[in-house]
Amino acid sequence: MNGNGIDHEVVIIGAGFSGIGAAIKLQEAGFDDFILVDDADGVGGTWHWNTYPGIAVDIPSFSYQYSFEQRAGWSRTYARGSELKAYAESCVDKYGLRPRIRFSTTIVDAEFDADGRRWLLRTQDGDELTARFVIGATGVLTRPKLPEIPGVDEFAGRAMHTSRWDHTQDLRGKRVAIIGTGASAVQVIPETAPQVEQLVVFQRTPIWCLPRWDVPLPKALQWALRVPGVKSVTRLISQTYVEVTFPISAHYHRQLPMAAMLGERLGLAHLRGQVHDPVVREKLTPRYALGCKRPGFSNDYLATYNRDNVVLETDPIEAVTPTGVRTATGTEYPVDVLILATGFKVMESGNMPTFQLRGLGGLDLEKWWDENRLQSYQGVSVPGFPNFFAIVGPYGYNGASYFTLIENQTKHILRCLRHARAGKTTVVEVTREANERYFQEVLARRGGQVFWQDSCALSNSYYFDKHGDVPLRPSTTVEAAWRSGHFDLSDYRFANSA
Repeated sequence: MNGNGIDHEVVIIGAGFSGIGAAIKLQEAGFDDFILVDDADGVGGTWHWNTYPGIAVDIPSFSYQYSFEQRAGWSRTYARGSELKAYAESCVDKYGLRPRIRFSTTIVDAEFDADGRRWLLRTQDGDELTARFVIGATGVLTRPKLPEIPGVDEFAGRAMHTSRWDHTQDLRGKRVAIIGTGASAVQVIPETAPQVEQLVVFQRTPIWCLPRWDVPLPKALQWALRVPGVKSVTRLISQTYVEVTFPISAHYHRQLPMAAMLGERLGLAHLRGQVHDPVVREKLTPRYALGCKRPGFSNDYLATYNRDNVVLETDPIEAVTPTGVRTATGTEYPVDVLILATGFKVMESGNMPTFQLRGLGGLDLEKWWDENRLQSYQGVSVPGFPNFFAIVGPYGYNGASYFTLIENQTKHILRCLRHARAGKTTVVEVTREANERYFQEVLARRGGQVFWQDSCALSNSYYFDKHGDVPLRPSTTVEAAWRSGHFDLSDYRFANSA
């Protein structure tokens, strides 16, 4: 513990790409008294936990990386999970972060000590850490969401969630059921089907599935990407593609409806070209607008339903039995292995944040959000919670690459920390007025978003929280980047007492 009664000036919770990016920039800015803690036994976050067959990034690799640490050696346009895990490891080693990381350390409680102007962090093992500032970098695709289906805990065979894949299981010749057809399932299903005796896919809501230009990158191109100009142009093309396909088409749908319409035509043409059986094709046809929920990108997912050993079941599941899955119409499928492709806790309790967070006067963040709706100033700060900053807070992420989010939010956080250090202040808290102004701004913009079409009610999308809001930032990435470096510092209170 240093002379100020704290163990570290900054504790970063999470050692995925959010935490790694924040740590690199803290170090560059001269903030040396920090550590990262993570409940995993390795770095990478999403790419540490998710190792299911077929896992890959769903935006081009050229965009899914830090702008200041661009890799030339991606093997494909859409990198596989193992490459992303390796990229995380290489960043940790290059920037000397490994000695600063405490693995297998789960933060369960964080409480702000107003008198000491510090955060008290308690771990699952009962240990305590103190920090002047805390950066929440726990991500959104690490906490599995288990289905609320009667009997799922009584299944006598092997059950596993896609995010906790059991590689000791040999699926060859097995009868396998997959519950869910979201983004993870789109990748798992084509890899699983050729191995098994029978694959039954239980679909509640069909997913928009679009083709992607996923090709191996030849060695010549990998060498060319080492040339600064080539790398910059490639990234610009990739960033433009990502921006058009989600932030612009989703947040400016009213102004540019053609973007979604063209995407839907592409998706329907892809479906027609991939699926032979018209009855199956009809079941796979979405009844909601493209953009209401996260789409899938695959060149072989839809074609998997042409296989004789694959069954698409759209009747609701009544129960999981010890030996299989029974539908509401009475059909029971015998199952050896049950795969839960049911997604993650995202904009909900237990994930934002992944621990109990109590601010001034014992104010509980989860309770405050329950009573006031999910909100935060530019996705970073919440009034009543001094010295706590989030990388992925409500209305921070706009749907582009997570790496642009990480860099933007870290820039925002560092402006606050630098200003506090320059003024020798120890308390940084966003004002209620600034938070309310930002919240009203994002609500005023949502009329132009794709999410508020009537058909989105049919999408079963995790974009919608329990209040019926979509806490995504309704802006372009360029605007978000500019504001992270130019917000008015008077939107925060800098002081030496809470």
